[in-house]
Parts: sequence; structure tokens; C-alpha cells
Amino acid sequence: MSSRKRIPPAVATAALLAIASPLWASKALLYFEVQGIAGYSGAARKAVFYSASPMDAMQKPSLGFDYIQRISGPAGDFAVLAVQARLAWNQEGDKRLEPQLYNAYLKLKLKPFDFWFGHAAPEFGMAAALDSHAALLQPLAMSGFGLDRDWGVGLERDTAKGGWGVSLTTGSGMTTSFSGGYFLAGRYQTGVLAADNAVGGFSLGYGKMVDAMGVQVMSRHLIDFAMAAIDLTWLRNNIENRVELAGGQRNGRAAFGGLYRIGFGLLPESRLKLEIQPAFILSEGAARLKLSAGAAWLPHPDWTLRTAAVYDSKAEDFRFVLQVYFYKGLNL
Repeated sequence: MSSRKRIPPAVATAALLAIASPLWASKALLYFEVQGIAGYSGAARKAVFYSASPMDAMQKPSLGFDYIQRISGPAGDFAVLAVQARLAWNQEGDKRLEPQLYNAYLKLKLKPFDFWFGHAAPEFGMAAALDSHAALLQPLAMSGFGLDRDWGVGLERDTAKGGWGVSLTTGSGMTTSFSGGYFLAGRYQTGVLAADNAVGGFSLGYGKMVDAMGVQVMSRHLIDFAMAAIDLTWLRNNIENRVELAGGQRNGRAAFGGLYRIGFGLLPESRLKLEIQPAFILSEGAARLKLSAGAAWLPHPDWTLRTAAVYDSKAEDFRFVLQVYFYKGLNL
């Protein structure tokens, strides 16, 4: 195994900005993010200030920003720079203040596809098509079935009937610990949600991933990963249905994960959403059942209030969490 290399998130982000700076243009968006999380864990018998685990990156009390820069030429936009980062408070971590780098990529709009490099979503599973950075209910990537974000490169192409994408990343996830791992993934999608109200995705992933949880490296051991996944989304009136299934091998053992999420949009423009998500996971030789129910209310365009109640059979825990989320665009 090659020696472990760590690059601080600030250094990686600064390098990406330096590469893009000669192409600077004026079309930029900057958002300010504040997140408050509080709840109660039955297993811990105390108040908790995280949504899933103190080791997971999401969700924790945090301050952050989301910066999007469109780079233009005479023929129009030809690139997008995106940087999204947080400084989170970890209730039980060795370091109470935890830097989190979510997006940090430059995407070039080439013909006939888009090319990106940096820290972005690998092309595997529902996480490749669904932005869950603020959500309390998460896809299977947060349970070890793929990676929500990773360092690497990728190709994407959108078509009138769907699209496809391939990516080659380091397998380090939210960490900056590069240890000779890699993650090769590809996803094909049929349907366009805005036009068809239904999409289906098929993914393949193979590699060796860093043994990590959130931004924390657990060991020097690289985890073998070989899986296929399908994800389905179907919208009908005010009802949203999502299904994700993944199966194969993880860490040398058979692994399977499946979830079904149903959401009901209420109030004008579905400003109140009620969701239920049962998930079954078989990994490392152990079965796990997670039952989640949540609600999200938008009292104002800048504010979202979310709640979630979760039963986790592996942790033998029933947890209730309340989130206050503020996300506001700033004038540049």
C-alpha cells in the first residue's frame, strides 16, 4: 500500500481556485448557510447535536457557504466553478470544530459531454442525482453503498431522454486521505424528471475505498467494493416516490441495501413535505433495519425547518432530531 497523503481542504480548494482564476467572469452566486441540529437519542439517553452519528459529516451545527461561478466566453458559458464548505461543531469528536468540504470542482462544458475535476459526486446510485447535503433522510451512499462526494474526475452527458456519466475518483470520500485507493463508477439514466415525472438509473461501481466515516479515517485498511445499483424516482401529483437498491460485495463480503421513500407535498408549492423511509441493509455479515419519518416546512424562502424520527436496529436506538436550516443568497 502506498503511504497515506493528507491535503488540508483549504489547500485543495485554494489550488482549484488558482486554476480557475485566469478564466474569471462576472456571473457568480454566493449563498450563506447556517444549520442548527438538536435532538435526543434513546440509546445514549442524552441530548445529541447530530442527525445520524458524531462520526458522520451530515448533519451537525455548522456555518458554511456555497459559491457558484459561471465562466463565460464569446459563445456563452463554458465552465462552472463550485465550492461549498462548512465549519461544523462535533459534540463528541476529538476536534470539536470540524472543517467539511462538500463541493470543490470545476466543470467544463465541452462537446459532446461535460468534464469535471475536483470534489464532486461519483456516478453511482441515487446520490449521483439527488442533492441531499441539507436533508435528514439520506440515500444509501451514507450507509456504505458508494460515496456521496469524492476527489477525482468525471464525464457527464445529458440528453433529451436521460443521460449518462462515468467517474474515476480516489475512494477517499469526504476525507483528504489519499492512500492508493480508487473508485470507478458509471451511471445511465433514462427519463428527465422535469419533463417525464419519472426517471430510472442503473449504476456500476468498482474499487478500493478508504476506510472512513464522514471526515474521519477509521483505519489504514482499504475496503474492496464491487456493486450494482438501481434508483427510481416517480412523481405523481403531490406524491414523490423514490426507490434505491444496491447489491454486490463490500470488504470481501456480500452486501445488499434497499430503501423506499415516499413523500407527500402539502400547502401551496408543497412548502410542507411529509416523508417516510424504511431501509434494509445487509453488510459485514449483519442485518440492519432503519425506519425514518420526517417533515420539512418552508415558512420563508430562506428558512427550512426539518424534523426526523429514526429507529436503528443495529444501534438499538430511537432518535428524534430537529433541524433549523438557513440558506440565503448574497449580492456580489
